[in-house]
Order: sequence, then C-alpha cells, then structure tokens
Amino acid sequence: MGPLSRNKRLSEAKKDMLSGYLYISPFFIIFAIVGLYPALFSIYLAFQRWNGLGAMEFVGLNNFKIILFDPLFWKSLYNTIIIGLLGTAPQIVVGIILAFLLNITFLKFKNFFRVTIFMPYITSMVAVALIFSVLFSNHETALANYVMGLFGFDPVNWASSEWGTKIAISIMVFWRWVGYNTIIYLAGLQSISQEYYEAATIDGANKLQQLLYITIPLLRPFIVLTVFFATVGALQLFAEPTVFLGNSAFTRDEAMTVVMYLYRDAFTLQSFGTASATAIILLIIITIFSAINVFFTSGFRRRRVR
Repeated sequence: MGPLSRNKRLSEAKKDMLSGYLYISPFFIIFAIVGLYPALFSIYLAFQRWNGLGAMEFVGLNNFKIILFDPLFWKSLYNTIIIGLLGTAPQIVVGIILAFLLNITFLKFKNFFRVTIFMPYITSMVAVALIFSVLFSNHETALANYVMGLFGFDPVNWASSEWGTKIAISIMVFWRWVGYNTIIYLAGLQSISQEYYEAATIDGANKLQQLLYITIPLLRPFIVLTVFFATVGALQLFAEPTVFLGNSAFTRDEAMTVVMYLYRDAFTLQSFGTASATAIILLIIITIFSAINVFFTSGFRRRRVR
C-alpha cells in the first residue's frame, strides 16, 4: 500500500468523523444556547447586583449572605422538605402496592386501570388547580371537610392554615405523581423472570419470602431511580403550591418553597443577583440530598452482599 492510498484512507476517515460530528452538532448547539449558557450566566450573576435593566455591580458573596441570613429562605427550605416528605414518601410505598396489584395475572381490565392511574400525571395543571381548589375549599361543605366531619373532626381552613396548606399541596403532589411511579414499578415487576419464582416455589419458599428475597432486591434499581427523581422533584416544587394558592402564593410564607422564593426575588423584587445565588444554593442542596441517597443505597447493597 503506497503513501498516496494511505493518505486517501486517512482523509476519508476524517470526512466520516467530521460528518458524524455534524450530525450530532444540533443537540450540542441547542444545549449550549438554552442550557449551558444560562447556567454559566447564572453563576456569574450570583456575584452581581442587577435589576435586569441597569448596569451590573459586583458584590462578591453579599448575595449569598443576604439569602443565608434571611429567615424567609430557611422557612421556604423547611416548607420544601416537609411538603416533599409528605408528598413523595407515601407515593413510593403506594406506587409499589399498586404495581403489585396491577401485575396480578387474574386481574381483569388491566389496561383500563393502568391508564386511569397514569391519567393524573398528564392532566393539565389548570385542571388540577380547579379540582383541588374545590376539594380543599375553606367552606364547611367542601369534600375534604365533609369527609373529616364524618369522623368527628372540625372543618379546616385548607388554603389559609399552616398545616392545612401543606397537607393539601402534599396530597396534590401525591395524586399527580403516584401513577408515574406505579408504571415504573410495574415495568420493573414485569422484567423479573418467572423462573426465579418457580425455583423458589420448588425450594419451599412462601409468597412473603419470595417478596423479600426475590421481588424487592430485583426491584431495587427501579426504587432507587424513583427515589432520586422524587427527591429532585420535591426540592424543585413550584407548580403545585403556586396553582393552589393562586395570586396569594408569593405573599404568604406557610407554603413558600425554595423555587418560589427564587422566583419572587427575580420577577417580583427584580433582584436577579440574589435569585441566581438561591439557584446555586438549591443546586448544592440537591447534590447533597442526592449524594445521601446514593450513600445509603450503596451501603445497603454492600451489607446485602456481605
């Protein structure tokens, strides 16, 4: 093979590589415009004082100090964690139970139940707001107060009380996302080979033992995935409290979340510097919670292996 043919082959390889990069370049160009650049600009803006119109003023870490010494920020973080726990922890457990029920072989109308359970996830937030504003109205005849009255409890001012607001929003989060987790768990259950259960039955294992030693361990990657998504989603909670409280969402602190605090700083107070600093702090908090989840999951796996 002569030098000319070798150079020709190298040039063709370069052309193929260049054409490959050109095919995938639209994704990276769009990501750089709508993802990477805003993220980098937000980091830069966190150290500036800017109202969105005038000149920027470098203030160093002053924006972070303002946020960390603001009681409303810590209140919003507290609200975010409480609503997140109340709204996401039950949906993990209930999602697994519903997935088991939908995976029963003799269950009829499976497709109907699957679509029904998944429907809240694709429902418009406007419709969700209307439904829950009626269900959790402050009026005594509202459905939530009526059901509580049947058990002898007094009516609750859901949209104005501290815990009433948190519980109503948590139920909204649970109602909207439990079907999403159920479908993921159902896919995980259907990926488990029946040969494991047949072998366990031959060895004399009962249904509870099969659940503890076959189903749950093989379903663990799906559980870890949903817990991770639920944790990140809970810390970014914005739509549900906003649509439930309406116009008063940003003037009351009983349901103010971190993202709502960020939004208020940016678009109500025109303080884009502190809003960007809040976004960075939220990113750090999400990273910490995600690392905790990975740590406990990895530790549990190591203990199981030993």
